Amino acid sequence: MKNNLWKRILQGRFFHSYNYDDIDPDEIFLDSSNLPEFDVYQFEGRLVKPISKTPLYLLGGFFILILLVFLLRIGILQIRDGAMYAQQSENNRLAYALLFAGRGIIFDKDQQPLAWNIPNEKADFALRAYTATSGLAHILGYTKYPQADSSGIYYSTEYQGDTGVEKIYNSILNGVPGLKIVERNALMEIQSQNILEPPQGGKDLSLTIDTKIQTKLFELIKELALEKEFSGGAGIIMDVNNGAISALTSYPEYSSNVMVGEENNKIIKEYRANEQKPFFNRAISGRYTPGSIIKPFVALGALTEGVVTPEKKILSTGSITIPNKWNPELKTVFKDWKAHGWVDIKDALAVSSNVYFYEVGGGFEEQKGIGIKNIEKYARMFGIAELSGIDLPNEEQGVIPNPQWKAKNFDNEPWRIGDTYHTAIGQYGFGVTLIQMVRAVGGLATDGALVTPYIGTQKNIIKQITEISKQHFQIVKEGMRQAVTDGTARGLNVQQVKVAAKTGTAELGTTKKKVNSWVIGFFPYEQPKYAFVVMMEGGPRDNTIGALYIMRQLLDWMPTHAPEYLKPD
Repeated sequence: MKNNLWKRILQGRFFHSYNYDDIDPDEIFLDSSNLPEFDVYQFEGRLVKPISKTPLYLLGGFFILILLVFLLRIGILQIRDGAMYAQQSENNRLAYALLFAGRGIIFDKDQQPLAWNIPNEKADFALRAYTATSGLAHILGYTKYPQADSSGIYYSTEYQGDTGVEKIYNSILNGVPGLKIVERNALMEIQSQNILEPPQGGKDLSLTIDTKIQTKLFELIKELALEKEFSGGAGIIMDVNNGAISALTSYPEYSSNVMVGEENNKIIKEYRANEQKPFFNRAISGRYTPGSIIKPFVALGALTEGVVTPEKKILSTGSITIPNKWNPELKTVFKDWKAHGWVDIKDALAVSSNVYFYEVGGGFEEQKGIGIKNIEKYARMFGIAELSGIDLPNEEQGVIPNPQWKAKNFDNEPWRIGDTYHTAIGQYGFGVTLIQMVRAVGGLATDGALVTPYIGTQKNIIKQITEISKQHFQIVKEGMRQAVTDGTARGLNVQQVKVAAKTGTAELGTTKKKVNSWVIGFFPYEQPKYAFVVMMEGGPRDNTIGALYIMRQLLDWMPTHAPEYLKPD
């Protein structure tokens, strides 16, 4: 049986059909242990040498070491840091998000909305929208929105007012952002939301601005500027009793809606390149040569200092001549705009006599003047060339020329009598803002109650001028009323209300081809309620239509559209 088995094996019956006739059965079990004379150091010996167990032990040890490292790492992750990673995992599933607070709404005095919020589909915060009504941009300003980085994380979480009342009252209009927690699944789909801290909306703000007056004044200024080639203009109407501003407008202006729009860079660039400077608020930031509108305050100084009496008359032949101290043959002529004859202080205000104010300002022959120090003293007494304190940004101070100012700006040149003459009629280096002048004329109208103008929140700061008597105030007011009935401001002599006013024309530059046209005043004359100032900037010298025409049109419009302004309290 055994022999048959070997035979079958050799015949390949168990190993398919392979036939190895040349292999001897003994050779199958031949190895180095039974091969005679087998040399383990020869090539055939090295091929069949048994593998050593040392590499196997090393390999096994390596795998055991790897296993131990993995076990150690698993222990660290599960035991030591398990709680931390569990919290991180939870946070990956639960995210915190800001809830932006709504910004306060801005209203005018009649509770008409001027600035409000609208939904925003592209972001988590609302967009700011503004009324399309003209003339309000410099008052309202505009805002900047919350800002996020490229990953969507907000590094600026509040609106920021950039100018106007949006800037001044930013802390009131801004609310406090809230916080919510959002649960998402592995696909980042929202599963639930819960508010942790609700947002606190900003407070609303009511302004003193009367939109109908504001808009009409702006439109009148714009129309005249375009028709008569003025480079710009501005106007203000203020309550003389408390400083509330009914209108404060500047032309040209920008659009607040453009400034908060997302795709308006082209228009904004055009604004910035515009030579007429639409971002420039001429009513509070523009410093202009006042011209003759400064004369009422010089008149108050002259009366108070006693250099003239109300009855004293001064002859205006059209000019005065000053001889040169070092060469009498050389003379300097200071001209009036016309020969007015004999005029007292009320006449001089009514006809705007330059000669009269040359003499009471700087003195001439027998007539004493108050001098440059007193001109500056009485101007500053009414807040001229000083900040008014209005609640709008970028208010500008003014300039009253004096010897120190001249020395600083003109290489230590001495102050001369001619400098005093020019300053007394509001020329030379004199520079004022509209807000200063409306405040000053309000102080004149109320016999010295100098209020702080405001648009949003009243400051209740009133300075009472005590150095000037009521009799002197009355004389100057009568002179301003005479200017309306018989003088340079006759265009304001309307039936619906009695007005007192003073006009002014300020020459610009060395060529004097351009002028600023001014008018200041108050109404009703019997019981003053409102002070006004209008200035048209940089118009042709030969043009005879200016700021007074604006105020006349507004007064003619008021009986139908704003009759409450014409009635005394």
